Amino acid sequence: MKVYGRDKEEKLLKELLVSGHSEFVGVTGRRRIGKTFLVDAVYENHMVFSMTGIKDGSLEEQLVHFMDKLAYYTKQRTIGMPRGWQEALILLKYYLEKKKSKKKRVIFLDEVPWLATPKSNFLQVLAHFWNDYLSKTKNYILVVCGSSTSWITSKVYNDKGGLHNRITAKINLQPFTLKETKQFLASKSIKLTDNAIVELYMICGGVPFYLNAIKKGQSPTVAIEQLCFSAAGLLYNEYENLFKALYENAGDHEAMVQALALSRQGLSRKELINKSKVGAGGPFTRVMNDLLLSGFVEEQLPYGKKKRGAIYRLIDEYCIFYHRFMSKNRKLTKGLWQQLSAKQTYKIWKGYAFENLCLRHVEEIKKALGISAVYTEVASYRQEGKRGKNGFQIDLLLDRADNTINICECKYYSTNYEFTKSYAETIRKRKALFQSATKTKKMVFNTMITNYPLEENQYSTEVVDSRVVVGELF
Repeated sequence: MKVYGRDKEEKLLKELLVSGHSEFVGVTGRRRIGKTFLVDAVYENHMVFSMTGIKDGSLEEQLVHFMDKLAYYTKQRTIGMPRGWQEALILLKYYLEKKKSKKKRVIFLDEVPWLATPKSNFLQVLAHFWNDYLSKTKNYILVVCGSSTSWITSKVYNDKGGLHNRITAKINLQPFTLKETKQFLASKSIKLTDNAIVELYMICGGVPFYLNAIKKGQSPTVAIEQLCFSAAGLLYNEYENLFKALYENAGDHEAMVQALALSRQGLSRKELINKSKVGAGGPFTRVMNDLLLSGFVEEQLPYGKKKRGAIYRLIDEYCIFYHRFMSKNRKLTKGLWQQLSAKQTYKIWKGYAFENLCLRHVEEIKKALGISAVYTEVASYRQEGKRGKNGFQIDLLLDRADNTINICECKYYSTNYEFTKSYAETIRKRKALFQSATKTKKMVFNTMITNYPLEENQYSTEVVDSRVVVGELF
């Protein structure tokens, strides 16, 4: 199987095949991101045992599934069932000892959070299996995988017991970038313009499972109609199980995601608690930690502040799109998306979605600006209006170690963007207000990031210091 867009992760997994000792690998990432495919593809010729936990399955059901998989690999049925995971892994050990080989052998346990049912002692037994057997040889790779990154982090990476400091390699799989998305679609013989890919990305994100459903010859409008607004569409009912599959008692997670999805500029902790009705203190911290670790939400620190006043933004493209358009339009009407996408509300929304896309591609923006090697902190800035003065917000600031700040303005339009006199005045005034409010002594540059080239005129020349076109993000 060929892997696309995962060069760094594929390289790491292959390096582990030639290390001089056994390896214990953790693989995490949001649902549908391609964790299982990556491990199966890279290790297909080294796999000696693989199983996936059963969602909401009992201990007995997990053990039956384990024995069925063991029978598949051993080519023989075992009479009787193990009474627990200790006996099950002893049987696995007997099978492994008979399968002698000089090359690395891979054991892949997928969706470990589902395997570790209450009172099953799965993790304790797995720790013993690693410490007492696998780690004492040189030719095993044990891979544990889970979509609930927070669970894996808490129960495996940060375990205080037998798994403490046992992980030898970690992979946190992220969505494809624009470049990787283009490569992936090209591998399916789908050739689209950069702007067409951008439009799809702003709805599906860089999630391989979603992108794989796009068919050759489909325009973005047709693809989204088929994916999101058809009863047979892959994403039509995806949201219903997205968080339930990751977290127990997912109601709070869904409430916070919905509140963030309906807020264009992100929310402070206090604002998010008020809108979502999730309890302050422990409940908020637990849910937010889950969403941050799983990559659904990003915490933006205001310029000049370390922690206090953080702004939370939902950055999962599909979740935002679902709450903005799909949840309100569940009637199956042919051509519905063609109608919705022609409305002004969608055009306005694309501006917000483009800002999110830029936030996901800061490294590419830096490269386009020629500052890849400069240490940079990403920040936002919000100035509340008071005493008759209008407030203002900057969603993307690049605070650079070379005594420079880029105020980034992200603009998504259907054609080349042309500055007007009034807009130039807005940009000029915002820069002056930022400098006055922050008292910064750094140089401040206005940077335009657009999907089509900027039409240069006297107004843009006056206020724009640097520009990036979305094609450069590929």
